[in-house]
Amino acid sequence: MSIIQISAKQLHKKIQGDVKPLLLDVREHNEFEFASIEGSQHIPMNQIPLRIQDIDASKECVVICHHGIRSQQVADYLVHSGLTGIYNLSGGIDAWSVECDNTVSRY
Repeated sequence: MSIIQISAKQLHKKIQGDVKPLLLDVREHNEFEFASIEGSQHIPMNQIPLRIQDIDASKECVVICHHGIRSQQVADYLVHSGLTGIYNLSGGIDAWSVECDNTVSRY
């Protein structure tokens, strides 16, 4: 199964709906503390293999990083591990800040 790319604007619309996806932020702790999307679950990229059981497989999952590169790698890993409904936030938290919520700090 392939990874679904989702834009910041598409994600914004999706989280306004009745069924909210899991927002999985895979950046480092300091990055997450500096800028994040409200309601995101934080599991740093290097901890994903150890904490994959903490990811709710019953929900669609949008993987988030700074620009969408690390999140793509994690999304690939999750799909390879058997999870479905996995999305990658194209442009990452930076695109979210520019296109959807300018109160989220850019770095």
